[in-house]
Amino acid sequence: MKRLLLIEDEPGLVLTLRDRLTREGYLVETTGDGDSGLERAAGEAFDLVLLDVMLPRLNGFDVLRDLRKRGVDTPVIMLTAKGQVIDKVVGLKLGADDYVTKPFEMVELLARIEAKLRRAPLMAHPSEGYQFGDVRVDFRRAEVTRAGAPLELSAREFQLLKYFIEHRGATLTREELLNEVWGYNSMPSTRTVDVHVAWLRQKIEPNPRHPQHVLTIHGMGYKFAG
Repeated sequence: MKRLLLIEDEPGLVLTLRDRLTREGYLVETTGDGDSGLERAAGEAFDLVLLDVMLPRLNGFDVLRDLRKRGVDTPVIMLTAKGQVIDKVVGLKLGADDYVTKPFEMVELLARIEAKLRRAPLMAHPSEGYQFGDVRVDFRRAEVTRAGAPLELSAREFQLLKYFIEHRGATLTREELLNEVWGYNSMPSTRTVDVHVAWLRQKIEPNPRHPQHVLTIHGMGYKFAG
C-alpha cells in the first residue's frame, strides 16, 4: 500500500481527498500547515506528497525548498488555486514533480499520482556521494561525515548504510538485509541486523530514540527515509 502525505489546510478538500484516495487503496496521512508538513515529509517515509501552496505558518514553496535542501527526493505534486504560469515555474524549479490547479477533476489528480508513482525509482544508484540531513556519504572513499566531522563506521555499518541509501523508500526485511549485506554464505541471525541498525542510528540520527532516517516498519523490517 502506497503511503501519501496530504499537506492541505482546507478541511472540506482534505476530507474529500482522503476519502477518495483511501478508497483507491492508498494510505493517506494529513497535516494542515506548512511547519508540521515539512517535519513529517522530512522525517517519515512517504511514497508521494500532495502539497498545497497557500498554507498557514509556512507556504508550500518554502516547504518544498526546505525538503529538497534536506535531500528528500520524495515525489511532490503541488496543489494550488493559482493558475499563473510563473507560479508553476517557481514550483517546478524548486523541485516539484507536477502541478495541479484547483479546482481539478479527481480523475486527473488520480492519473497524475499513478504516473508519478510508476516513474518513481524503486532503487537509487548514487554514483559518488549522497547527503541527508547533515550527514554526507562519499561512496568512492568509503567515508561518512556529519556536520563536516568524520564518522567512524565499521565496514559492515558502511555497507548497511549504502544498501539503505540505494533502496531509499523501500521496506527491507531483515532476511533481505542479511542476504544482501552479510551474504548468503554468512550465518548471522536477524538479531545481528537489529544490533547493527541500532549502532548505525547512534551515529547518524539526530535522536536515536526517535529515528528520522532509518525507520522501523513493525512486523516487516526497516525503511530508509533519509
